[in-house]
Amino acid sequence: MLNIHNLSVSFGGTYLFEEVTFRLGAGDRVGLVGKNGAGKSTMLKMLAGDFKPDSGVISQEKDIRMGFLRQDIDFEQGRTVLEEAYEAFTEIKVVEKKLEEINHQLVTRTDYESEEYGQIIEDLSDYTHRFELLGGYNYVGDTEKILLGLGFKREVFNNQTETFSGGWRMRIELAKLLLQSNDVLLLDEPTNHLDIESIIWLENFLRNYPGVVVIVSHDKMFLDNVTNRTIEISLGKAYDFNKPYSQYLELRHEIREKQLATQKNQQKKIEETEKLIEKFRAKASKASMAQSLIKKLDKVERIEVDEDDNSVMNISFPVSKEPGKVVIEAEHVTKSYGDKTILKDISLLVERGSKIAFVGQNGQGKSTFIKALVNEFEYEGNIKLGHNVQLGYFAQNQAEYLDGEITLLQTMEDAATDTNRMKVRDMLGSFLFRGDDVEKKVKVLSGGERNRLALCKLLLQPINVLLMDEPTNHLDIKSKNVLKAALQKFGGTLLLVSHDRDFLQGMSNIVYEFKDQKIKEYLGDINFFLEQRNLENMREVEKKDVVKATTPKEKEVAKVSYEDQKKGKALQNKLSKIESQIQQLEKQIQHDDKMLETNYDKHIEDASFFTAYNKKKEDLEQLLIDWEVVSEEIDGLNA
Repeated sequence: MLNIHNLSVSFGGTYLFEEVTFRLGAGDRVGLVGKNGAGKSTMLKMLAGDFKPDSGVISQEKDIRMGFLRQDIDFEQGRTVLEEAYEAFTEIKVVEKKLEEINHQLVTRTDYESEEYGQIIEDLSDYTHRFELLGGYNYVGDTEKILLGLGFKREVFNNQTETFSGGWRMRIELAKLLLQSNDVLLLDEPTNHLDIESIIWLENFLRNYPGVVVIVSHDKMFLDNVTNRTIEISLGKAYDFNKPYSQYLELRHEIREKQLATQKNQQKKIEETEKLIEKFRAKASKASMAQSLIKKLDKVERIEVDEDDNSVMNISFPVSKEPGKVVIEAEHVTKSYGDKTILKDISLLVERGSKIAFVGQNGQGKSTFIKALVNEFEYEGNIKLGHNVQLGYFAQNQAEYLDGEITLLQTMEDAATDTNRMKVRDMLGSFLFRGDDVEKKVKVLSGGERNRLALCKLLLQPINVLLMDEPTNHLDIKSKNVLKAALQKFGGTLLLVSHDRDFLQGMSNIVYEFKDQKIKEYLGDINFFLEQRNLENMREVEKKDVVKATTPKEKEVAKVSYEDQKKGKALQNKLSKIESQIQQLEKQIQHDDKMLETNYDKHIEDASFFTAYNKKKEDLEQLLIDWEVVSEEIDGLNA
């Protein structure tokens, strides 16, 4: 679909990347990774045609449809969520409007025998056929399905888009892209504003996406679960392997180790040859042999080892002083915005040294509760901080609080105290802002660089309780790992809001889920929380089964007919057969996926393989629908 050949881009005489070449084909789900500032977003903009390279060519198939999820989006005022989402169906809406005009004419006109009326009838047939081909009878249902999957509730479908935060607007834009049936999807940080449940839904959607997907993301688990290929941009080069991110890292490490070993052996042979040359040069009779060895040495192609950008932040959060045993005590906290209640009667006690994760869908009150702790607004109830508590707060939009018109150095000096003002240059250096970088204005920094600066600024104040609201947004994977290690070593109390499952693992010993204005406590880490959620859903199913199993007398009173018993048995047999077919197909598809992973280039040229592969997926979808229908029929008989 897309061919990228010898692409080069430079800024201020320095190459961002140079002569990068790769190809994107149907079925490719690419994780485009690299450090902040490596050129990932620039690459997406070039693929989308928003930005032209200094040299090189991007060629694409004719009539290719491309969707690009940008970080900066604009919405037209006055549209509802549904109306904005329907903008994905431009052609359908045009045909739909034409059909409305034709139907209006059919109702109002009475010249049934005229040629004009006959033409209207023909137009109706043509446009109706076109409407059906475009999926006009399905787009309303498809839109609702996508919006629900991305976390919207039906009751907000008719709310104006301007009443939603930037994160929710990003979800609407994502919904539009997923509804457009694009051949290529370019997604720049799609999980930044999604909660865990919506991320899982998006993973399932993208895994079955038939076109090309290119994702810039710093969510390692999301990349592993979605992608089948990784392209890393590092120090101006692109490293491309048909592996998800974690497998790619292992493979690249192995390749680099082999390169180092081969380079070492080659260097040893070169040194031995050089010694012989020096030895033969001293003797006139051996001069010709020395010249021969020199020519041979000149022809040797020196083995190069892939460069690796290992520069990372040097970060630690020192505890200012020890607080009392109870650091935060919240009692009956309630917060409403107008008629909408976000938190209702929340009580929570946080002890010194606790590591707590706040999880749940966006809009359920996680950030609101954190803001209440730092007294950003008025609320009902009471929040009391313990003895000697010194809060450090990193807001979800912390980078937006930075003044874009001043330099990095001035930002730090303005926030510093007399005791640490002399250290700000060293602190900036430990966050990878070195030399002339500190004289840059904040407004020229990337999202990840702004987050690094905000973290650096946070360290200027004394802290023993850290409140971190989505601190990993825009941070590259290496920076996230450094931040995670620093927070794990932090000796104080940590309250962490995050949707990043990989980042959350090993970070907490208590999880609070925010849902429906309340909180629920889970005494374990994020994996324990996810396991418990699944167990709860299973228990609900089991309870229904128990009710049915313990009411045999009710069935006797109902006197189930022989025909119903016979029908029920037949349905159960049919359900078992469908389940068996589903299991077999899932195994076959899993086997095909592995074949594609190991030898994609071979199978991409085999049209019959992809035809059979897609047929299996279609059959699986139909079997799942059949399973639901039969299950509902069985439930109807048992009701």
